[in-house]
Amino acid sequence: MEPTTAKRKGKEGALNNPEIIENVPGHVIPILEREFDDFDNEAEKFLDGQTPEDQFIGFRLKQGVYGQRQADVQMCRVKLPMGGITPEQWEMFADVTEEYAPLNKAHITTRQNIQIHHIPLRQMAELIRKISASGLSSREGCGNTVRNVTGDPYAGVCDDELFDITPWAGAYVRYFVRHPTTQLMPRKVKTAFTASDADRAITGIHDIAFIPRVRDGVQGVEIRVGGGTSIMPRVAPTLYEFVELANGDYLKVSEAVFRIFDRQDWLRVNRARARIKVLIDKIGIDEFRDQVEEELKGDWVAERDFDPTPLLLIHDEEANAPAPGGSYASPNGDLSEFERFRASNVRPQRQGGFSTVDVRVYRGDLTPEQMRGIAEIQRRYSGGYARTTVEQNFVLRWVRDESVYEVWQELTKLGLGEHGSGEILDTVSCPGTDSCKLGITSSMGLNAAINERLRELDVTDELTKRIHIKNSGCPNGCSQHHIANIGFYGASIKVGDKTIPAYIPHIGGNYEGGEVIYGTRLKSRLPAKRVPEAVERWLRYYESDRQDGEEFNAFAERVGAESFTELVKDLAMPVEFNVENMSYFIDWQREQLYEVIRGEGECAV
Repeated sequence: MEPTTAKRKGKEGALNNPEIIENVPGHVIPILEREFDDFDNEAEKFLDGQTPEDQFIGFRLKQGVYGQRQADVQMCRVKLPMGGITPEQWEMFADVTEEYAPLNKAHITTRQNIQIHHIPLRQMAELIRKISASGLSSREGCGNTVRNVTGDPYAGVCDDELFDITPWAGAYVRYFVRHPTTQLMPRKVKTAFTASDADRAITGIHDIAFIPRVRDGVQGVEIRVGGGTSIMPRVAPTLYEFVELANGDYLKVSEAVFRIFDRQDWLRVNRARARIKVLIDKIGIDEFRDQVEEELKGDWVAERDFDPTPLLLIHDEEANAPAPGGSYASPNGDLSEFERFRASNVRPQRQGGFSTVDVRVYRGDLTPEQMRGIAEIQRRYSGGYARTTVEQNFVLRWVRDESVYEVWQELTKLGLGEHGSGEILDTVSCPGTDSCKLGITSSMGLNAAINERLRELDVTDELTKRIHIKNSGCPNGCSQHHIANIGFYGASIKVGDKTIPAYIPHIGGNYEGGEVIYGTRLKSRLPAKRVPEAVERWLRYYESDRQDGEEFNAFAERVGAESFTELVKDLAMPVEFNVENMSYFIDWQREQLYEVIRGEGECAV
């Protein structure tokens, strides 16, 4: 597949004529080679003591290089707008992971990025240069910028969309990356473009988000502004019911929003709370809309070109979809595992004869061998098309219906053929204390422990399988624990001069079906080692006491949060420090006694 290179005007290497820009999902962000030279130079100046650390941090964050809790190493966050990724990019990730990442893995995040951890600074300069060769960019993956633009991985192939939002989302990315207004805002801006009212991109938890609308035959979007999780969860209210796309109004309104946000110097005082949601929570969406209307009267509007046409991500995936083959493998023998996979992970596209395959990725981690195998599967079976998801999985698109069994066989060889995508075993967690400065607990370790307990339970009840479990290593919520049916965030319990790693539970969150609900925080603080037991008790309670057909959240609302708290009251009891109880004072997948080590995160630098 040879994507078409977009023709640009102006000096080569400028934003309007970058060295690399191709209209294919995975090649959205323009690549400017001179930025890598700048990174090399600035990194060397910092390492030689010529540049103060606080000054260099701001520079590297714009290049997607984020500090870790471990000294002298960083994480690289590579942006995948709308989650689009090509086979060549999987292979590049495999190469740089093998060469530079000590843990030999790359990580899919809940914002559809790929992160690579534990990279020394000098090697980081080499890494970001190498990934650019395949059209990948970490530009503004961190910092007070417009972060990765997430999207519905089924956009363009789902039967519930009014039109494909992908081209317009691509233009939004290209308009705001490196934009002067969005380089040093009070805080980051998270954006989502969803495909339909099913809202698989979870617009409600974003700073700004777009939902397709059609009015009098004109394509447009509903714009929502001011959502977010973390310490002040808010659901984004609607700023405008309809804003036109083709005339660039959606870009114009977005820039007005960012310009207003950028001028709120009072938000810069407390960077931990400096989000658009705080502004809107203070003044209200109606007053904010009035400010946007006034901003749109400014002289700056005449200075901009909002025409999205040159920036649109126009690419005909169907033209590159696999042609019918001569023969296909047919299932034989015991089909139970494949049928379970097909039931939970495969859905028909609106284009007849094709299906999407949602591939479960345990904790979002992939090895180089798996990534190279994925690349081959994409080439052979999906026309090269895949998108990562906010559940830390990825979706293969344009798989011929008759090829699904073969795809499952190939995925199984890679350890990626498990059923249960979007079900209870598809647990989500952030990296926690594995790498994050803000992490309090080993959320990846808890993920593994919960997953192991669920496997032991062998959940077969159809209603129980629909439950979503997410856990974060701190209150900030990178795993989106607030909107899980059962969610946890990392905390601690003091016992004399010792400390127990712990979690605070949330019950009854939701993000499906177009409705965002933040779960109820329980008045309970559970030692980390007792969390899997708490999960099991709650599941058994639900199965034994629910009404006919009653889903988990309806059950939780009927019985009340206190009943969930009471059920684990004994598990929350203090633990005496002694030889018998030593394990409670050691976090999951750790060997030393636990202590709270929490640095200053760079999200608000």
